[in-house]
Order: sequence, then C-alpha cells, then structure tokens
Amino acid sequence: MKFTRTEIPDIVIFEPVVHGDSRGYFLETFRQDKLEEFLGFKINFCQDNESKSSRGVIRALHYQLGNSAQTKLVRVIQGKVLDVAVDIRKNSPTFGQHVAVELSAKNKKQLLVPRGFAHGFVVLEDDTIFAYKVDNYYSPENDRGIAFDDESLAIDWIIKRDELNLSDKDKIQPKLDQTDDLFDYGVNYYD
Repeated sequence: MKFTRTEIPDIVIFEPVVHGDSRGYFLETFRQDKLEEFLGFKINFCQDNESKSSRGVIRALHYQLGNSAQTKLVRVIQGKVLDVAVDIRKNSPTFGQHVAVELSAKNKKQLLVPRGFAHGFVVLEDDTIFAYKVDNYYSPENDRGIAFDDESLAIDWIIKRDELNLSDKDKIQPKLDQTDDLFDYGVNYYD
C-alpha cells in the first residue's frame, strides 16, 4: 500500500497494490499496522458505512463535534466521486483550504480525512457505491456541516449547480465564517 501526503499534510491518499490476472483482481483495502506505522499513532476504526447515489448527488460538508469527532477512511467500490476535505481547525496554517481527490472503482484510491476536517463528496457516475470507516460512532446531537457552496472555500464541484441533488439539511448549512463549532489547531484529538 502506498501512502501519499497531500498539500494539506494531515490528509493522506492511500493507493493499494492491485494484483490482477485473467480471473480478476485482489487487493488489501485496509491494513491497520501499515496505516499506524505511516501515521505514527493509533486509529481504532469502529464502524463501516456505505451509501449508493446517482450522478449529481452531493453529500457535503459534514463533521462531528468534540468527543464525537471522526477520522474517515473513504473509498469508492463502484462508480466515481470527487471527494473533498476542508480544514476547519482554527488558527491552522491551512484553515479553510481543501483537498479534492477523484476516487473511483477504477483507480481504487482511498482518502484519510482526519478529525478537524469537514468532509463531503459529489457523485460523478450513476449507481456509485461509496464506503468508509470511521473511528467514532455517529452522534446526531454533534452532527454539523458547512455550506458546500461557500465561496470562501473555492471548491470546484465539477458538476453544474442546477444538476446537483442535495438533502434538505445540506441546503441550509452555514458558511465557514458563520460557524462557531470548529476545532482548535494543535490539539491532539486522538487518544
């Protein structure tokens, strides 16, 4: 498995080694020991999630507060998405900046989105299946979000605005500068 830090070094791209032949392929999608060796600290994933969506669906930008904060390891099993992580750690040198990575069944890339980041994706192909691990259980009372179309974030979602399909919740999220529930840079959010 190859690990690559992005322009925001806490966000990591994982590229598994794919072993293929005439029968198909095999790959390891997750290795706890290799991940922890690369990161230098432990992550204990406790829940796996999966969604299926049509082209134009956008699920963004979400995060969990405080002790419910989550690290996510995300990937696409079928189809393709543009996956986005936004730094929401106050006083971080990369505060408000984002990383956008195309994840697909074809490229098999995964993205590690650490605590302190808002996460979202837009679906680029019909019948896309998106899967991810989290290191903390979902907490409805700590669920927060940021407007996907906040101009200050300058995210190019690739698909035209009138083609996007959003949940009611995502249509009313506040802009980053209207959000009080952010993380503090320099705080260790891991045990």
